[in-house]
Amino acid sequence: MHGARRWMCCLMALAVIAAVAAPASATTLMRESLDKLVASNRTVIVGEVLDIDSHWNDDGTFILTDVTVAVTDVLKGRLADREITVTLMGGRVGDTTTLIIGGAQLIPGNAYVLFLNEEDLPGKRALTVRDLCQGAFDLVMTEDGLRAISQANQHPLVPDELGYIDAPGGVEGIPFKAMVDSIREIAARPQGARPEVN
Repeated sequence: MHGARRWMCCLMALAVIAAVAAPASATTLMRESLDKLVASNRTVIVGEVLDIDSHWNDDGTFILTDVTVAVTDVLKGRLADREITVTLMGGRVGDTTTLIIGGAQLIPGNAYVLFLNEEDLPGKRALTVRDLCQGAFDLVMTEDGLRAISQANQHPLVPDELGYIDAPGGVEGIPFKAMVDSIREIAARPQGARPEVN
């Protein structure tokens, strides 16, 4: 049974990797502007990761990781609780690891700006970082103050329709307060009211 489970897990992981790597269908790794990230996700939060728990889905065919996040601010959407569970594809259970290329990396004790949406994952519907690495911004204290740095800087992005290839903020990131203000402004305005924030 364990051999069959591992085989199925490998097949699913290869399918995900192939989908991400193929330019025609790699929409998750096509460069997304801040406007598009805000518009395409129902919830945007600032939060700290408290705990992670990787497990097999109910069918025993794919590893998922539940991430417990303490929400410190809601920038878009509404949440009933200040402690939420975000589920990511992939993880490690025993000696089996499912790696999602370009996936968000969330570590207990670290704080992030997360773009979240409910999606169908293997075996369950859950709140997740739909845009993979583009939907997770690390909060990092620098000499110039707190900045939000996109995890997409660690992965090549396909240029967007305007030809931009760098993640919003680039490798230096965006000043945290400026990002919070931009997200709230984007979420509040009618679509198309002004040029996109790239």
